[in-house]
Amino acid sequence: MLAEVYFSVPMIVSFPNGLTRTFESLHDTLDFLENEWPLRHGERYQRACRKCRAALCKQTPVAVAREAFIAACLEAGLPVEAMPPAWHRSGTSSPPRMSA
Repeated sequence: MLAEVYFSVPMIVSFPNGLTRTFESLHDTLDFLENEWPLRHGERYQRACRKCRAALCKQTPVAVAREAFIAACLEAGLPVEAMPPAWHRSGTSSPPRMSA
């Protein structure tokens, strides 16, 4: 089994029924594309599937797969927004300081 691969910036996808879903990893994203995707056609959908599989096999950068998924979402009319960084979600107003 391939190790989980996480996006550096997770994304939130909004659905027509008002629900949202957070995507943080390649496995979750590819599973959604293959099993729950609302439209099983489209050039960007096909590309997203290919790029996610390739990124899991370390043949494509994870960022390329993430961008392909975003493009597929937009093609399907599903708005996407990036999640704020983890330090921001934790309630702090600035990133943690680096120490030597």
